[in-house]
Amino acid sequence: MVSPARPSPPNDGEAAAGTVTTFDGFARFAHAAPPTPPQPGQAPRSAEERLAYHSQFVTVRTPAIESLARQVRTLMILGRHQQATARPSLIVTGPATTGKTTALLQVGRTCHLAHTRRAHPGDTSVPVAYVLVPPGATAKTLAAEFARYLGIPVASRMTTAQITTAVCHTYTTAGVTLVLIDEIHRLNPRSSSGAEAADWLKDLTERIGATFVYAGIDVTASAVFSGIRGAQLAGRASLIDCGALPARAGHREPFRELIVALEAALDLTAHRTGSLPRLAPYLHERTAGRIGSLSRLIRQAAIEAILDGTERITKTLLDTIALDHLAEEHYRPRTPARRTRPRPRR
Repeated sequence: MVSPARPSPPNDGEAAAGTVTTFDGFARFAHAAPPTPPQPGQAPRSAEERLAYHSQFVTVRTPAIESLARQVRTLMILGRHQQATARPSLIVTGPATTGKTTALLQVGRTCHLAHTRRAHPGDTSVPVAYVLVPPGATAKTLAAEFARYLGIPVASRMTTAQITTAVCHTYTTAGVTLVLIDEIHRLNPRSSSGAEAADWLKDLTERIGATFVYAGIDVTASAVFSGIRGAQLAGRASLIDCGALPARAGHREPFRELIVALEAALDLTAHRTGSLPRLAPYLHERTAGRIGSLSRLIRQAAIEAILDGTERITKTLLDTIALDHLAEEHYRPRTPARRTRPRPRR
């Protein structure tokens, strides 16, 4: 059986490329130094350095990330000595571009780094696994994704049972304690192959001593929660809603708070602090409160401001930027061309 290799030294280029679905790639992502905002007294960075910085940008600790981190920590302790049945799990759900994958990866990174700090020299254990559910997942293709993460050889002639045995043995030997499964909405238990994949995943949770966290688009409204298999998943998993941020929540203004945090991280020479929070109503309408859309809008505007030399973000600039189709349809819905009535013949 293959033993997982120790991660190579951090490589910013590979980490930025998003190759986190292998152990070595995830370790590089976890150990790579996160982008840092400009610091007081720091020498000004070049335009190229600032363009690269806004391309990566900072990750703001959103309520969803805080809630997920807290609950993952608790559930890992809760299930640490549980033997007979699967441990309690978590599902991160919400619309597209609301920060689900970001929350998943940040919690995985925290867990990985915490383990690394405690590990003794020569420790080859693997604390975190991150797996994407492939489109049209079957039990065998899903098992192959789990195998790929730890570099377990899979031959085309191998049966699902053989791959599963290898996965369970290697994951247990490697000491995996947290399994992150993204794009869970791709699983369709209503089809025969999807039902097989769902059953396989349930079996895996009972054979690997780890806490499982799933993330997907509107999971509660998808086929994943339907039928007997969906009831089994819902009965074991707590839900974290990673929805769009409201403009107001009681006395707080969560969306404005997020804008303040993002503005504070900008590295522009002429930007006026406070100008973006004043645009909070416009930005909320423009992005529908979705974190991913807001982050992209601000990052893209910052890059434009550096390239055109203005070095500041204004509403005029923001309004010239085309966002993802979902956000654009919300803010600037296309109206169908008006049909003209044919003139009556004389």
